[in-house]
Amino acid sequence: MLVLSVLEEADKPLSALDIFSQIERSGDSVWLSTVYRILELFVKKGMVNKLTIMNNEMVVYELNRFQHKHYAVCISCHKIIPMDNCPMEKFFPMLEDDNFHVMGHNLEIYGCCKDCFPKKSGN
Repeated sequence: MLVLSVLEEADKPLSALDIFSQIERSGDSVWLSTVYRILELFVKKGMVNKLTIMNNEMVVYELNRFQHKHYAVCISCHKIIPMDNCPMEKFFPMLEDDNFHVMGHNLEIYGCCKDCFPKKSGN
């Protein structure tokens, strides 16, 4: 219930360590391995989405709210920024197989957030 509560309150995907830390800060106690096991069970049951980003360097979890979402990730601080639209909405792939039906897609956007960009550009 603690893991679910943290995910319900989150406004962005969280790592297992983020979830663990929030539970610990609230005064409750849990093992990090238990958080991972619960998250994998939630993923298997379809309650939670597991996202791998930054070429599989980062795994984050979010409550499955049955909404289509994409995120941009800062390559410097790893901040996750929700996108307000799907750039793939009007994209129709040209495939050799005319009978191929697209069921979904993954899109990863990388860059520097407003806090990190001045540091990277030297301004």
